[in-house]
Amino acid sequence: MLDLRRREFITLLGSAAAAWPFAARAQAERIRRVGLLMGYPEGDVEGQASAAAFERRLQELGWKEGRNIQIDIRWAGADANKARTFAKELVAITPDVIVPSTNLVTAILQQETLTIPIVFVLVGDPVGSGFVASMARPGGNLTGFSVFEPAIGGKWLEIFKEIAPNISRVGFILHPETPVNVGFRRAAEAAAPTLGVEIIALGVHNAAEIDSAITEFAAGNGGLIVAPHAVTVGNRDVIIRLAARYRLPAIYGPRHYATSGGLISYGPNPIDPFRQGASYVDRILKGAKPGDLPAQFPTKHELIVNLRTAKALGLEVPPTLLARADEVIE
Repeated sequence: MLDLRRREFITLLGSAAAAWPFAARAQAERIRRVGLLMGYPEGDVEGQASAAAFERRLQELGWKEGRNIQIDIRWAGADANKARTFAKELVAITPDVIVPSTNLVTAILQQETLTIPIVFVLVGDPVGSGFVASMARPGGNLTGFSVFEPAIGGKWLEIFKEIAPNISRVGFILHPETPVNVGFRRAAEAAAPTLGVEIIALGVHNAAEIDSAITEFAAGNGGLIVAPHAVTVGNRDVIIRLAARYRLPAIYGPRHYATSGGLISYGPNPIDPFRQGASYVDRILKGAKPGDLPAQFPTKHELIVNLRTAKALGLEVPPTLLARADEVIE
């Protein structure tokens, strides 16, 4: 009986010893930390959908909030001061990766850290903006997903002339200190002579300047091209409302302009870069270096036409344009 009890004790002790490493590993599993610095205001529907898509993709890849990952979200919108404050906050908690969206937010974050991996989304011209050395080999601590190449400025003008062929003056709304916005404008200016259009640059930094720029431009017959930037995205309702008030046809890059009442948009789906960004975050958390992950341009653009707005402006949308549209809002 004594030997039997001794054997049972030894067996129990051995089982406990074998189980201990697994328990220790479970307790010691490190929660990885990811910062998400959004170039949207917090109440923005598109921004909320983008953040949710980012989190869902991480979950699909095995990263569960509270179990092995913590996501710290900050909503900077178009406010540079707020973006700078939030960038400092996120850097201070030393996350494993930070994901900024828009050129404005990415540029501010870039000034705050040279070591924390950064996966940007919704930026234009990463090379010209100084975020990466090249698309194929970014180098440094940044990589990510661009949404617009500068050449798209010419394409916006071509599409605009299809839907509003009689317009000869186009106000180009842009953030004048952002290199990619300047690139968009130059591409439109290069295409303008062939299309019989005069491009008038309307530089803006906030909602008040947007209001005054559009109001002053609207004194004569014309239309608008709105370059994507944190300032214009964050004030899209202001722009759409002013375009409607002054009966100005307008083309935009992000699709949510058209779905919010704008005339027409042409650009990539803004949700996709967040899902792609989550995939890069996963790879970095598993040991990849951002400088070795190629920065990427979108492979598909969507054309969205708002027929209700076209009718309100008295525009007849050509059947050829409607046939090419990915979505028609009636």
